[in-house]
Amino acid sequence: MDSSTADARPIDFTAGTPQARPLDVAWIHGSPSAKHNTDPDIQVHAYDEHTFVLRQNMAVNYEGPFLFLLFGNERAVLIDTGATESAEFFPLRRVVDELVGQWLAAHPRDGYGLLVLHSHAHGDHVAGDAQFAGRPDTVVVPAAPESVREFFGFTEDPDRVALVDLGGRVLECLATPGHHAAAVTYYDPPTGLLFTGDTVYPGRLYVSDWAAFGRSIDRLIAFAADRPVTHLLGCHIEMTTEPGVDYPIRTTYQPNEPPLELPVGRLLDIRRAIDEIGDRDGRHPYPDFVICR
Repeated sequence: MDSSTADARPIDFTAGTPQARPLDVAWIHGSPSAKHNTDPDIQVHAYDEHTFVLRQNMAVNYEGPFLFLLFGNERAVLIDTGATESAEFFPLRRVVDELVGQWLAAHPRDGYGLLVLHSHAHGDHVAGDAQFAGRPDTVVVPAAPESVREFFGFTEDPDRVALVDLGGRVLECLATPGHHAAAVTYYDPPTGLLFTGDTVYPGRLYVSDWAAFGRSIDRLIAFAADRPVTHLLGCHIEMTTEPGVDYPIRTTYQPNEPPLELPVGRLLDIRRAIDEIGDRDGRHPYPDFVICR
């Protein structure tokens, strides 16, 4: 058996128990002068050989969102497409194609698909969708609430745990509205990563529906209690390393960022904050996040 044949064998994504480990990466975080920024347009970090975290350059867009690319035996999934439409300034399609090509070189397959999903429908998470128009073997699920509900089956049962099979790597997907009506949280059993979008991350948690947000946090707490969750991974970093202090909105330089990855216990911290805030509108800072309602 030659090496190419061996590499083509299905990968067993179900073996073993996921272990929590730090991402161990220094994220690009902007620069004092956006005009003279020399960071790549997109930083790529390999969490493992099948799981990649991407960050958009803050000089291109101050949101600096994170995106996630996960590989299965039959297709990959890209969660979110960033804050910039232009492929010239934000070459997401090219970067994804390069990563897919590298993965397929190591794990040859006859035919390989790409599924593009979203954490929610805000512009800084969907702007790059058009770059994937016409890409072969690619399905882009629109981020509008009705499209999301139809794809995941949430129209019939909003409380269901939908399954997305990448080929032996099956994501569990939950509707988690509150920040946005179309918000979805994804759980990846092989890594134990819980991708929480803008629902939970080290930053300003903007809440559009307070009751729905509380229910979603409760649901995530119950969901995580039954599964080995290694980290929560949201889509932004907006806090500083000083407790309770966030970076100003629209800043393009964040030299003292905390890690992107959060412990599962952060869900309980947010639940306690929800209880403390009650019906009070406004901005409510806590050591590791700020709730804005």
